[in-house]
Amino acid sequence: MSDTQNRPLYFDCDTGIDDSLALAYLLASPEVELAGIGTVCGNTDAEQAARNTLGLLALADRDDVPVAVGRHDFLTRAFDGGAKHVHGENGVGDVTLPEPSRAPVEGTAAEMLIRLSHEYAGTLEVVAVGPLSNLATALEIDPSLPSRVARVTLMGGAALVAGNISPVAEANIGNDPEAAAAVLGAAWPVIVAPLDVTLENVFEEEHRALLLASHSPVARAVGEMLDFYMDFYVATYGRRCSALHDPLAAALAVGQVVPTNAPAVPVTVDTTAGPGRGQLIADLRGQRVGPVDHADANVRIVLATDAPLAGILAERVANPPR
Repeated sequence: MSDTQNRPLYFDCDTGIDDSLALAYLLASPEVELAGIGTVCGNTDAEQAARNTLGLLALADRDDVPVAVGRHDFLTRAFDGGAKHVHGENGVGDVTLPEPSRAPVEGTAAEMLIRLSHEYAGTLEVVAVGPLSNLATALEIDPSLPSRVARVTLMGGAALVAGNISPVAEANIGNDPEAAAAVLGAAWPVIVAPLDVTLENVFEEEHRALLLASHSPVARAVGEMLDFYMDFYVATYGRRCSALHDPLAAALAVGQVVPTNAPAVPVTVDTTAGPGRGQLIADLRGQRVGPVDHADANVRIVLATDAPLAGILAERVANPPR
């Protein structure tokens, strides 16, 4: 299913429910070709995330996509069990996926990323929707990695809004702040989709119904997972629906959704042990009159996009190329 015209993409994920929706979207997107997937601890542990990923790929008949298991723990602390109250015991809303017929590939996710960066030097894109532990490990192994990566798009942080695991920290950044600091400080172009925009893009029951009625086994499985996820988000939105965290990062990378306000600004991550730990600190001063880029800043913070994602996402995932 490879097409040399498609942009090669490495997907780094902690395969929970919104990761699964993002993966289904990427699999249905002809603009990109999944060159490899690495899993990391976050929503669930890295091994379970790999099983979930392989199960989804089996449903999609995409056993050509290699999957590598990444870090079992964060850079400076042990994995704490994940977010079972959000994603279920198995990370995918307790939906049973096919037992994988193949194992993850040899080597770690970080090693896969480095290898792909050589294979697709200058054109490889990275989409990271979990803690950034694998990317930080790859940078530690090979500091020249950014020179071979075209762009990194990640879901993480809270620029001008409250966090979701603390008053200021979002889960992907907050679970491994040291890794996030390393990735955001590296010399590659980074697009950040923070809670500011992901919480504004909402998947409704009508969108889930499209997935459940799809001819695609992957779409139907994700539609079933969303039942659990939507229950969790009742406390946030006052109704059954869900935020589109990871799918928004995927759509930005693919290009179906375009930022309309995404200034390039200096960013830092709070790695202290205090109440601000895990905060993504973006210097957004001077932005009131419109996007203002800072010279030499390599990180763009997406604050607004050109279109709501939910309908676009549901249509593509429910109707993938046959």
